[in-house]
Amino acid sequence: MKNYKKQYISLMLVTVLLLSSSCNKDFLDEELTTAYTQEYYKTESGIQALAIGTYYQVFAAEFATEIPLTATESGTDEFHAGGDPSNWIWNSYSSGFKAFVTVSNANTVAANTNWDNLYIGIGNANQLIESATAIASTNDAIKKTALGEGYFLRAFNYLKLVNQYGGVPLKLTTSSTVELEFTRATPQQVLEQVIADFTQAYNLLSNAGAPAKITKDAAAHYLAKAYLTRASEINDTWNSATKLTDLQQVVTLSDEVIAHHPLASNFMELWNYTVADGANEKLPELILSAQFNASTLTTGGNQQHLHFLSTYDQLPQMRRNLAGGRPFSRLAPTYFVYDVYDHVNDSRFWKSFQTKSIINNKSGNYYNNGDLGIMYIVNNAGDTRFAKTKNTDAIVDVKTGKTVPSVYVAYAADNIGLMADVRFPSLSKHLDGNRIDLSNTKGSRDIILARSAETYLQAAEAKIRLAQIGGATFSDALPYINAVRTRAQYKAGENRAAYTDGSAAYTTTGQAGIPISFVPENSYYESNNIPVSTAATSLAITSIGALPLEDQAVISKLGYAGDYDRMLCLILNERTRELCGEFHRWEDLSRTKTLIARAKAYNIEANPNIQDFHHLRPIPQTFLDGVYANGRPLTASEKDAMQNPGY
Repeated sequence: MKNYKKQYISLMLVTVLLLSSSCNKDFLDEELTTAYTQEYYKTESGIQALAIGTYYQVFAAEFATEIPLTATESGTDEFHAGGDPSNWIWNSYSSGFKAFVTVSNANTVAANTNWDNLYIGIGNANQLIESATAIASTNDAIKKTALGEGYFLRAFNYLKLVNQYGGVPLKLTTSSTVELEFTRATPQQVLEQVIADFTQAYNLLSNAGAPAKITKDAAAHYLAKAYLTRASEINDTWNSATKLTDLQQVVTLSDEVIAHHPLASNFMELWNYTVADGANEKLPELILSAQFNASTLTTGGNQQHLHFLSTYDQLPQMRRNLAGGRPFSRLAPTYFVYDVYDHVNDSRFWKSFQTKSIINNKSGNYYNNGDLGIMYIVNNAGDTRFAKTKNTDAIVDVKTGKTVPSVYVAYAADNIGLMADVRFPSLSKHLDGNRIDLSNTKGSRDIILARSAETYLQAAEAKIRLAQIGGATFSDALPYINAVRTRAQYKAGENRAAYTDGSAAYTTTGQAGIPISFVPENSYYESNNIPVSTAATSLAITSIGALPLEDQAVISKLGYAGDYDRMLCLILNERTRELCGEFHRWEDLSRTKTLIARAKAYNIEANPNIQDFHHLRPIPQTFLDGVYANGRPLTASEKDAMQNPGY
């Protein structure tokens, strides 16, 4: 599946419907003998090509854009606006965030882009389902696998649509003519279809080929996610009849997936990217990934390595380099992210964020390339060591005895903080030093769509919800949570200052004569101010009455009291610690109806503007303007009636 981008380009030539009649046949009397027609979909090779193309459209295409940021990370408690304003409006929910999104520049994601792309994928999936159903073939790879893939891919996009927009039009067949009349199905109807399609996929697919191929386990993971969505707060006005059985299904399906996908032994293994299709992209923990490759023949690629980076190249003694990344600086972590981790015992922050860089552009005679050039001190509130957030003369590198040119402190006496600056620890989960040059935007590493650590947390959330309705105890969630936390804790003998990320794919001589800025260490000890230790740590939660201090702080800030709210808060916190920046957050907060409170509490740009109606996105005006009713365009009042409230 690594070549599906290249094959998709050919596929799109196949899927164009020629709805207009020819002009003069004799105008250009040539016979095209290499073009495909709809007859191609009646062959086994045609169906397999269609499956490959639909994989690309549904899983990979959006990662060459900023859609994943605007749809799933912006405007949450995890990330706020970085140094570039291209898509700030998706984070701030300001007045221009409506059925048309006010454009800042050419990079601004329009209101309709995600909607349109999701429906294109659904159209391809519908064609795949119909073709795989109709073909006369005894080959299971066609009749079962392609059909199962089609059902999965359609459900995957409809689950995104219902999470983003609520009820949306259900289009379950291909069209041979232009259609203009559509109505919105209810969220209940959409989720019923999603569950039916994922169930079909589960029944048809095998477990071969993960994470590049859709498998039975992938169907089980996402079917569990669909059941969990239906049982969540955003659907509480109508989901009471299905909630108990849905949550029981979440646990059963999750247990099945967990049994087949053991967690990687070290959280760092997930992000230790060195080459396309390398070891970290084949770990048993991975259930499904969007596939990319390093071929120079493909364009676009995975561009998420651009978006979570601080502009390190503007600081003294530094310049842009391949290992440091090209910093588009769209999103920066919030103080919720800084504070939600146990900085001493939980390795995940230190393995997810880049907190040190070395000098690669020395000037003068004091510093040398390779000296420590940038450090972020991610300390705890109450630390009295630092007078200023920006420290340029107080931090000394113990290896060289030199002051570090650029130091930024999370908690200092001046109380300015990292939120007020465009410098921040860069999320490193998507960094890609395997690019061909330092300005190239095309990345080759895969995007993890589903891994079993999330499956554990889905099961834990289901147990918490079952406890609320008398089907379990809250303590039943702890074994699932602790499995993930145990993997996250430091092991005996582990070097807590060790660090790697995908930029380490290119760390030898530099590129184009530019030295690298990557250094395989973090600021663990400088931030925590503790003696060097190689002892094992523990993150196990032994009682729901004694949650970790960092969780208690969030619970207190948000004003939660009862066991259900406290435990749901714990799960959402744990999802950040494990899955931060993996394109889940907005939908998790929307479905649990915690988005407003959390964004107000932790996102400084969203705080003044976010309102209850922002639990759903606006239906794009381009869609409303194109829809007909009874053979005529919708009236203004009919468009208002079809729009989500508040927009």
